[in-house]
Amino acid sequence: MKSYLTLIFLSSVIRLTTAGNVRLVGGNNSCAGRVEVYYNGEWGTVCDDYWDLRNTAVVCRELGCGNASYTMRVADFGPGSGKILKDDVVCSGSESSILNCNSAKMSDIDCEHSEDVGVICSGIRLVGGSRCSGRLEVPHGNTWMSVCAAAFDQQDAEVVCRELGCGAPVQVLGEDAFGKGGAQMWTQEIQCRGNESQFALCPTSPSHNCSHDNDVSVVCADYTDLRLVNGPDICSGRVERQQLQCGVALSNPQVPAWFGPGSGPIWLDEVECEGNETSLWSCSSPGWGKHDCQHKEDVGVVCSGK
Repeated sequence: MKSYLTLIFLSSVIRLTTAGNVRLVGGNNSCAGRVEVYYNGEWGTVCDDYWDLRNTAVVCRELGCGNASYTMRVADFGPGSGKILKDDVVCSGSESSILNCNSAKMSDIDCEHSEDVGVICSGIRLVGGSRCSGRLEVPHGNTWMSVCAAAFDQQDAEVVCRELGCGAPVQVLGEDAFGKGGAQMWTQEIQCRGNESQFALCPTSPSHNCSHDNDVSVVCADYTDLRLVNGPDICSGRVERQQLQCGVALSNPQVPAWFGPGSGPIWLDEVECEGNETSLWSCSSPGWGKHDCQHKEDVGVVCSGK
C-alpha cells in the first residue's frame, strides 16, 4: 500500500505519494539519468537551481543506488518534456526522499528544460584484478551486473579507463578472463563515442543474448599489479602481476622457471621492451593472454632491491 505525505511549500500545500515518485531517465542504467518526479498523474522534471551533491545523495539513496560516487550532470541526459515540477530544491542530505526536501512552490518555478538536472549515482568497477583491470560491472539498483563482450570495443574501453582514472586502455578481453561474474548480465549493448566523461553517458541499444562465458574485461594502462614470487626476498623471483620498486636489474636467470613454475593463467608472452617504459604493460607483446607457453617457461628476474 502506498503511503502519502503532505508537503508545505510556503503558502501552498500539495499531496504526493512516497512510493515510486522519483526516477532517473536517459542514462544507460537505472542509477543514472535525468531526475523526474511524479505528481498529479504525470511525470515532470526538476530544475538545477540550488542543486548540489546533498540533493544527489538523497535521490541515489531513495532509488537504492548506493552512497558513493555522487556526480551531478546538468542536462547531460537531454532535456525533458512536459512540466517542470520542482525548482530550488534544497536537501540537508539526510532525507529519505527528495520529496521531503525544501523547494519553491510550483507557481514560482522559472526554469526551462535546458536546466533539467541529471545525476549519476554510482559509476562502474573492474573486478577480479585491480582498480585498473578486471571484469567490468555496472550498477543496477542495489546490485552489480556483468557486461557482455559482444560489440564492446576500444572506444567503450577508453571511457571506462577514463572514468576510473586509469589512463588509456591496453586491452579488451572476453571469455571471462578475470573469472565469471556471479550477477545477472546487463541487457544493453554499449555504443560509446570514446569522448564521454563517464560510462553512464554512453548511448546503448538492446543487447544480444550473452552468458557469463563472455563477460567483458578491461585492462587499463595504469594497471601496475606485478610481483616476484618464490625468491629469497621481495625483489627477486618469478614475475607475476604487481608493479615493483626494486631498483635496477641485476640478472635475468636463463634457466626457465628458475624460481619454480607458476599456476593459473599465463598473461604475457614474447614481451619486447625498449627499457624506458614506465610499466611492463607499455611494452610490445602479442596481447593480454595470448601465448604458446607452459608454466615450465615462466620467467624470473633478480633486482637490486634499492
